[in-house]
Amino acid sequence: MTEHPTSHEGRQPLAARSQERARPRQEAAAGLPSDVPGTAGGPAAPAAPGADAPPLPPPTAPGGPGAMAVAVTPQHPGGSRSGDPVARREGERLRFVGAATRRIARGIDLDEIVLGLCRATVPTFSDEILVYLRDPLPVGDERPVAPFVLRLRRTDRLRLSDLEGEELVLVPDPDPTPAAELCEVRSGGALAEVLRGVRPVFGDSAAAKTALAELLGPEHPLPGGLRAVLAPLRGRRRVIGAAVFLRRPERAGFEPNDLLVAAQLATHTALGIDKAVLYGREAYIADELQRTMLPDSLPQPTGVKLASRYLPAAETARVGGDWYDAIPLPGSRVALVVGDVMGHSMTSAAIMGQLRTTAQTLAGLDLPPQEVLHHLDEQAQRLGENRMATCMYAVYDPVSHRITVANAGHPPPILLHLGGRAEVLRVPPGAPIGVGGVDFEAVELDAPAGATLLLYTDGLVESRLRDVWTGIEQLRERLAATAQLTGPDHSPPLEALCDDVLDMLGPGDRDDDIALLAARFDGIAPSDVAYWFLEPEDAAPGRARRLARRALARWDLEELTDSVELLISEVVTNAVRYAERPVTLRLLRTDVLRCEVGDDSPQLPRQRRARDTDEGGRGLFLVNRLARRWGATRLSGGKVVWFELATTRS
Repeated sequence: MTEHPTSHEGRQPLAARSQERARPRQEAAAGLPSDVPGTAGGPAAPAAPGADAPPLPPPTAPGGPGAMAVAVTPQHPGGSRSGDPVARREGERLRFVGAATRRIARGIDLDEIVLGLCRATVPTFSDEILVYLRDPLPVGDERPVAPFVLRLRRTDRLRLSDLEGEELVLVPDPDPTPAAELCEVRSGGALAEVLRGVRPVFGDSAAAKTALAELLGPEHPLPGGLRAVLAPLRGRRRVIGAAVFLRRPERAGFEPNDLLVAAQLATHTALGIDKAVLYGREAYIADELQRTMLPDSLPQPTGVKLASRYLPAAETARVGGDWYDAIPLPGSRVALVVGDVMGHSMTSAAIMGQLRTTAQTLAGLDLPPQEVLHHLDEQAQRLGENRMATCMYAVYDPVSHRITVANAGHPPPILLHLGGRAEVLRVPPGAPIGVGGVDFEAVELDAPAGATLLLYTDGLVESRLRDVWTGIEQLRERLAATAQLTGPDHSPPLEALCDDVLDMLGPGDRDDDIALLAARFDGIAPSDVAYWFLEPEDAAPGRARRLARRALARWDLEELTDSVELLISEVVTNAVRYAERPVTLRLLRTDVLRCEVGDDSPQLPRQRRARDTDEGGRGLFLVNRLARRWGATRLSGGKVVWFELATTRS
């Protein structure tokens, strides 16, 4: 993110301290030095709170109105004045360089480092600074993009205004020296040669004049009388930019020792930028890794509403092993998963991604929850030693209003009932995934309509200040209190409930990642479900059409009769062809009409384009054209082919 070159956000207003009246030129020329020792004639920029800049005395005007030279007369402990101006100069110079480099080093990101350079040097070292950086900035060993382009990242300038008579006040200048926004560095040009030389150069040298003209652009020449130092910014492997320090004519010019100061500032700035860019790339990789490991969005299965939250342990540790997932299953069911891999590192995130992918694959096989955890345990052992994780796996059936839960060392879920009662579900704790040789148990519990199930990781309830069971009780009380606000007949809004749960975290409660998955059970009313068994015989498609017609008439959906009869006939005919046991037919009326046909054959149907001479092979083509959605899922004992049609309610 590039900051506007004239931006001064965050700068504290600079007001001049009490200054002496302007002395005659003769007195200034006779006894006072023309600039600050070590700072090349500039007053100190006021330090931000906590800055390390050494205190400097107020500026005087030995060179006439508007000059920025400072008279410094340090005192010895005994009260006598130092008689060695050269030593005094070098001491001030060293103190300035030390304070400036510390200020630059405090920056973490790119903008902070560049801002630190500007604030440390204006007006103490120069009246104005222009900072150019490569666009784009190369990262690590990455080969830089050709051609070599510099972009003006920031400019800072302070001017002296005449206020209240003869008193001089430092104020921000909204009109910095004009400069080109972009500069393409020509190979073999003067600017390329100066940057290749790495060392800062005076602006009045022949090479620097041409280089500055190339950098600032031919339409932006330097105003007459300005003194400049052009300092290349070299990182660990290559030049990454340039800084231009400018002084006005009324101020003392740069000295040879000021080139050493500019070199120090440029070196610390460039190394800081290098580290900031590397850190930014690592943070980007971490963010992308975590984002791709977690679902982009939650599905919207029938009969249940879902909401989720994920919070990393800290901004500096954005990857971890916590995950959540919601996986649609055959029969309008949905699998709810929350897990936590041990650790907060890239390794933990990678293991989490593998376990999450494994859980999705196992869920697609429609295995029982305890079997899913058993296979996850085997997978964790294959990944290596000490690959430990906890996991909660639950399957909700909106037709039966039941939920089956299996646990692998995870904190127990909490069920918030419609009336406001919150209970911690009694689920066998189980051993963590990765232990090996442990059996997992599953329990089946009621999931009444209007109830909310909350699955979470231990980062929500455990910290250095409280144990896990204390945190679980606090969470249960928080959910009950939230439900009381909405009344006994209404469930709290799901998104607001998640936010309210996270608000219970105190200052010392963010020791771990937090994954949160909330499920509101709406269910499907028995009156909206029709279920039949069909013998695998030639008469089955005709019977399926008649049963579907009656159900649609009962639900006032006669407008769908023709489409449903045609599609059911095709799907049931295909099922009867391969089935050996009775075929199941189920219709569900929700916001859509869903039809499910199950048989005991594991072979999934595949859509193909039939030739003109083929007598069959067009059934799935019709399903694909007429249905809103359709699919086929392999089960442990066969498969289910389903399709959905839009209704007037959808």
